[in-house]
Amino acid sequence: MAGRPLNLTWVLHLLCVLLMVGTVSGASGPSTGAHIRPEFPAAGVNQTPVVDCRDVCGLNASDRCDFIRTNPDCHSEGGYLNYLEGIFCHFSPNLLPLAITLYAFWLLYLFLILGVTAGKFFCPNLSAISTTLKLSHNVAVSFCPDPAPWREGGQLGGWPGIRVAARDGASALMSLDMLPHGVTFLAFGNGAPDIFSALVAFSDPHTAGLAFGALFGAGVLVTTVVAGGIAILCPFTAASRPFLRDIVFYMVAVFLTFTALYVGRVTLAWALGYLGLYVFYVVTVVLCTWVYQWQWKRSLVYSMPGAPEIPSDSEDDRVSSATNSYDYREEYQPLLLYQETTAQILVQALNPLDYRKWRNKPTYWRVLKVFKLPVEFLLLLTVPLVDPDQEDANWKRPLNCLHLVISPLVLVLTLQSGAYGVYEIGGLFPVWGVVVIAGTALAAVTFFATSNSKPPRLHWIFAFLGFLTSALWINAAATEVVNILRSLGVVFRLSNTVLGLTLLAWGNSIGDVFSDFTLARQGYPRMAFSACFGGIIFNILVGVGLGCVLQMSRGHPEVKLESDGLLMWVLAGALGLSLVCSLVSVPLQCFHLSKAYGLCLLLFYVSFLVVALLTEFGVIHLKSV
Repeated sequence: MAGRPLNLTWVLHLLCVLLMVGTVSGASGPSTGAHIRPEFPAAGVNQTPVVDCRDVCGLNASDRCDFIRTNPDCHSEGGYLNYLEGIFCHFSPNLLPLAITLYAFWLLYLFLILGVTAGKFFCPNLSAISTTLKLSHNVAVSFCPDPAPWREGGQLGGWPGIRVAARDGASALMSLDMLPHGVTFLAFGNGAPDIFSALVAFSDPHTAGLAFGALFGAGVLVTTVVAGGIAILCPFTAASRPFLRDIVFYMVAVFLTFTALYVGRVTLAWALGYLGLYVFYVVTVVLCTWVYQWQWKRSLVYSMPGAPEIPSDSEDDRVSSATNSYDYREEYQPLLLYQETTAQILVQALNPLDYRKWRNKPTYWRVLKVFKLPVEFLLLLTVPLVDPDQEDANWKRPLNCLHLVISPLVLVLTLQSGAYGVYEIGGLFPVWGVVVIAGTALAAVTFFATSNSKPPRLHWIFAFLGFLTSALWINAAATEVVNILRSLGVVFRLSNTVLGLTLLAWGNSIGDVFSDFTLARQGYPRMAFSACFGGIIFNILVGVGLGCVLQMSRGHPEVKLESDGLLMWVLAGALGLSLVCSLVSVPLQCFHLSKAYGLCLLLFYVSFLVVALLTEFGVIHLKSV
């Protein structure tokens, strides 16, 4: 492995395996609406009559709790909290608005947890893994869904040699390399909450409609609101070939999903076709980039006429970005260096607040930071973080030794909602106890065999441990998000599809919106526009493909699909229409995306949302024959 780039397919396989860890064990059972169900019922099991869980609001208040506890359609196997039982058994009917308000705030906080975990721990560890595996930058540089950390020291992404304000050939090379980044691992970083939410939704038959609603809803949102916002913030000329490639691949993915819904089932070959199409898409992006880069380098050497033009952003924007991204940390370096004690290193490593940044930030940032502090402290305590760009690779000896105890404990307590962690070996000793003993022994050996100043040779192992731990944290938060949304759907008698295309799609797309808009404001609209399509292609192909494969791995020969009435077809049709309109209108504008084009996309999304809500509430419906 050393000194030799790994095969991209092998790496994607590794990432998919890690994604499967948190969702491979789930429940299956009867369902209503848009859902997945087993083809055959379990033999020897008495079939309890199933009533739609949303009928609970039509019962007397005294009967609702028993209905929730006895009706199989109201049960969810995953998660730590039973939200439906909390609403109807622990809150009186008069306090229902209070319960809904508390659930809404908890839902927002869960979205905050997803964003912090993905942006500050999942993606940086994924970046460190790519560096360890010696992946090419044109495959692995864009991991982080939050571009803010990229603007340090005049570098983009902290990757050496990629300067924001370079005025020579390096500037053009950066523009070239950045084109495919949004469609590879930036898509993986941006799509982590979406993918885990989809996998969790697919693992439970009651919530599968959330997966389709969220994947289609996020697709419409990103291709209209996000893409339109980028065009409004920074009108630009899109790269023609990458745009056509991405939109054609995404149209194929949407067509595959539309066909699966029409046929009503997904076979193993069909599910593997989803994953295979994404691998083919990534390979196509990488090969096209290599060919394009080879042509450009060849044109520099031989000064060939008619060489391919390198799309470059405004140099003034680059200079301005470099000026604004000056690294002020050098001014705060102490003149006299001193050796920190182990206790000081531990306290500093667990402190999520930068007091210098706190003083210079506006009030709204401080308020949001206050809510983030508990989450960041918990994640710093439980998730190792490796940063290859730092001189010590973020090696914190006391904290990393503590991670060897806490991180494996978190793994067993979050895997399948802690079911494996509390399991007693031989009925005598719990699994979590064994993990604590083994982790303590390993931490002690590491502590006495290493020093505070120099990271050990095997420090890169902490990147894998941090990646896996943060992935399971995301999976745990996504499970709670899905369960809360289903509970809200029961209370308000909303279908899973409309909850998916609104709340779940909006919550999971917050990272895409902020990161892509930030890139556009900083003068990189092409990279942001590329990330729009790269992320949603990854979400729909891997989300549906891997979700169905996991469902079939539990013994079902195929996955049955039932569309949630007219609304699902409205959703699929709106997504297809938006893609067709972009495919036709953008080339007619010579690939120049203006503010008028962006406003049209925003108007399209508002119209779609109105039609979808009118369909959900029965104002728009099909006449019965």
